[in-house]
Amino acid sequence: MLENIRLAFQGIWNHKMRSFLTMLGIIIGIAAIITIVSTIKGTNEQIKSNLIGAGTDMVQVQLYNHDYPYDMQYSSAPDGVKVIDEETRKELDKLDGVKETSLYVIRNWAEGVFYGNTAYNSAVMGIDDHYFSVGGYAITAGRNFLTEDFSSFRKVVILDSNAAESLFNGEDPINKTIEIKSEPFVVVGVVDRVKQFTPTINSVEDYYMYSGGTGGNIFMPISSWPVVYRFDEPQCVAVRSNSTDEMTTAGNNVATYLTDHNVSNSEFAYRSQDLLEQAKQLQEMSASTNQQLIWIASISLLVGGIGVMNIMLVSVTERTREIGLKKAIGAKRRRIAWQFLTEAAVLTSLGGLIGVLTGVGMAQIISHVMGTPVAISVTAGMVAVVFSMAIGVIFGMIPAMKASKLNPIEALRRE
Repeated sequence: MLENIRLAFQGIWNHKMRSFLTMLGIIIGIAAIITIVSTIKGTNEQIKSNLIGAGTDMVQVQLYNHDYPYDMQYSSAPDGVKVIDEETRKELDKLDGVKETSLYVIRNWAEGVFYGNTAYNSAVMGIDDHYFSVGGYAITAGRNFLTEDFSSFRKVVILDSNAAESLFNGEDPINKTIEIKSEPFVVVGVVDRVKQFTPTINSVEDYYMYSGGTGGNIFMPISSWPVVYRFDEPQCVAVRSNSTDEMTTAGNNVATYLTDHNVSNSEFAYRSQDLLEQAKQLQEMSASTNQQLIWIASISLLVGGIGVMNIMLVSVTERTREIGLKKAIGAKRRRIAWQFLTEAAVLTSLGGLIGVLTGVGMAQIISHVMGTPVAISVTAGMVAVVFSMAIGVIFGMIPAMKASKLNPIEALRRE
């Protein structure tokens, strides 16, 4: 086998231009497939990253009225839905896939938020003492909420960095007072996510899907929520899963538990925000187009295989006397066939390897020029090289069999 490989490389080197032109179809086909697969994989990772965000593995569980989230901002407290107490929250922490849970209430587009005489558009959230841990936040200025803030119903707030910038425009917000529905709240801290995340925005649709509001979040102790809003408002649940792959399981388990134990009205149910399923649906939307592109690129592999068969038939004709001499001194048909099969496999494998490297380079160039993400698939590269070798064996079969069947006497007579 090693001798056959050596002879194959010797033949390729002796006919460099012819060998390169023969490999060109294989190179183009493999490069196109690697480029497409890498771009598709990168796009899928972008979709998943944009939806899941900073990698906190957090899922939101909200109350739904039939098929729509129940909006507490414009609706009264629902009948038949109990407030989630601390004992229930501790039971949620024990569910499969759940690492930690937090209770919160929210007004996504809160009205009546003022600093001085200027109104601002921010989301206002009432949170418990677990929320920053679950959401992956860390204090960057001031302090966190204290136990006394919750027990004494203190009117204090913590801002995220977006809200701090929107409200104070670069000023130090600590110990300054803002108003929420005419009630004064003192800013005691600023938080930001530990893992910063900026979604990739390629279109207006992406902006509205991923960016949302720019006013930021204002956090207050959940015990102080009734000061400006209502008592006995059913909470949402922020669920941190053990891993990204367990987000769906964790969210569904929490939603099912709350629906079974806290809801007695059939019009209402808790549902989890299934980000992994959303990502899967978006990825599948372009799957058919991606498959068509791969099939089109595969046509060049077929063309390359035909080119290999053609050049190997030429090689058999050129080396007729050599084949005749080998058979005359005792070489068996199988050895002659293996020699030509090995040469064809080496030729296409070399083309496949060059194609993989070319495809990786093209994917990186496209990513740089077009601003699209790319993720190199090692598996696709390995499969491509093996597949190109298989093409060499398949299309080299006919020339190899032709060479092995030559009559040694007739071959030695051939000029």
